[in-house]
Amino acid sequence: MDHLRRGPEMPCARGPLSAAVLAYLRGTGPLPGPEEADGAAPYGDDLQLALYLCYELHYRGFAGVAAEREWDPPLLGVRAALEHRFLTALRADATVHGSLDDALGDLLVEPVDGTGVSHHLRDEGELWQVREYAAQRSLYHLKEADPHAWVLPRLWGRAKAAMAAVEFDEFGGGRTERVHARLFADLMRDLGLDTTYGRYLDAATAEALATVNLMSLLGLHRELRGALVGHFAAVEITSSPGSRRLAEAMRRTGAGPAAEFFYDEHVEADAVHEQVVRHEVIAGLLEEEPQLAADVAFGIDATGHLEDRLGERLLTDWRAGRSSLRVPLDAETGRLVGQQH
Repeated sequence: MDHLRRGPEMPCARGPLSAAVLAYLRGTGPLPGPEEADGAAPYGDDLQLALYLCYELHYRGFAGVAAEREWDPPLLGVRAALEHRFLTALRADATVHGSLDDALGDLLVEPVDGTGVSHHLRDEGELWQVREYAAQRSLYHLKEADPHAWVLPRLWGRAKAAMAAVEFDEFGGGRTERVHARLFADLMRDLGLDTTYGRYLDAATAEALATVNLMSLLGLHRELRGALVGHFAAVEITSSPGSRRLAEAMRRTGAGPAAEFFYDEHVEADAVHEQVVRHEVIAGLLEEEPQLAADVAFGIDATGHLEDRLGERLLTDWRAGRSSLRVPLDAETGRLVGQQH
């Protein structure tokens, strides 16, 4: 339990931005200037890791980094520049739907011949690919529902009550052993993975970091509360069918009973959550603040855009017979076989 108290180890840098943020957190160097963020690739390894480092201070922090860094003014200024670069790219690249009705309508339609990651893992995925998928997703699932909880103080009425009800389920309904983050740790244990929080940060791709960073970005800004609700809707509405396919993948590859249970649990729970999110959270929010409809649609679009990027990265690597991770896993032990600096 010591790692829970002191936070995970800091990762290796992926470029000048993340190197400077790491040095600042260690007290060994200055922060990068805002102009450096302006010139960085918005979905690239360097910016996404630098942003992840800033956000992680609001969760469990890092070993050796003082808790006061969470609200360090210079660091918050750098974070704002990183966020601006990321958010500007998302608004340009991920604005697909002209209306919220269109965005929700597309979420409710399951493709007849799906070609996504869950389809691949169900139909032909190998156990090593299932293990890699779990390692990538562990950056979120070991803190599942935490980013969404930040929206609760920014809602009221029907939306707040319904959102709290769904979050209550995500946090185990009052039962420690049913907390979804713990269930995912059990899944990882079945797969022979290290369940230490943050262990696979060095291995995760920029595409995986971006999906987690989006949640933190939307959750930490009150002005983006509508987009956070849109993100939550996208996750909950698509979760049940996707989880059903992943549960089948766990069974087919012999991943283990806890791995199967994690996704079986999401099939049942998220089928209910989907209805609550649409009819109570979104409807309740727009009843109070109808001007946020476009933001909700943007949250849905941004989520789809980043999930598509991650899916394309995973499938491209796997179909080429190579690891999708920056630091591959040992096929026997599930441990990282090297580090990139």
